[in-house]
Amino acid sequence: MTQTKPKITKAKPRAKSTRKKGPAVLPPDTVREIFKRFHAIEPEPKGELEHVNPYTLLVAVALSAQATDAGVNKATRPLFAQVNTPQQMVDLGEDRLREIIKTIGLFRTKAKNVIALSQQLLRDHGGEVPADRDALEKLPGVGRKTANVVMNMAFGQPTMAVDTHVFRVANRLHLAIGKTPLAIEQGLDKVIPADYALHAHHWLILHGRYLCKARSPECWRCPLTDLCPFEPKTQPKRA
Repeated sequence: MTQTKPKITKAKPRAKSTRKKGPAVLPPDTVREIFKRFHAIEPEPKGELEHVNPYTLLVAVALSAQATDAGVNKATRPLFAQVNTPQQMVDLGEDRLREIIKTIGLFRTKAKNVIALSQQLLRDHGGEVPADRDALEKLPGVGRKTANVVMNMAFGQPTMAVDTHVFRVANRLHLAIGKTPLAIEQGLDKVIPADYALHAHHWLILHGRYLCKARSPECWRCPLTDLCPFEPKTQPKRA
């Protein structure tokens, strides 16, 4: 009886992955140069929401969701002329607040939230705005972005508030690459030099609002063109 040798099957080589690697973030020296240029143009950038104290800043930022800063300022000027504390807001009441801010999108929900957060500040924080992200995010209508803005502008903490402008500019410049605001925030926190961190989100907001626009970025007059990987670079429109 003859024995048959077992067949030896050679393992097939693994197919090479065809997945393309995503874009890489900029090297540290380039990131520093970007913020150095921002600083040279505007050493101390300011937010454009008008306010008189941490409380009115909190209210203004809460009202600014899905609204322009200019539109919010138009509504809050008469409001903040008579109301600048949580107690005054509660005394004003939801109906009167709703009437004052009715030109702002989602004004009914926002009025309800502003009254509720004012009541919560009085009940839990002695009428003061807390300088703590977790405490801020427990307030009605206050998310991570709003909390970061308040912590940065009212309390001088180097937080990174990611709005639509920051999200777009960070991805275009490859400062941070991500599909969510949190991913961009965490990415920016890793790469922005500490000496530029306090004003970083304002520089990015202003750059996105006035130059690196969503539909028509004005690359031809951008101070970062030689550092920016975004393509194609736009050219000025012919008259």
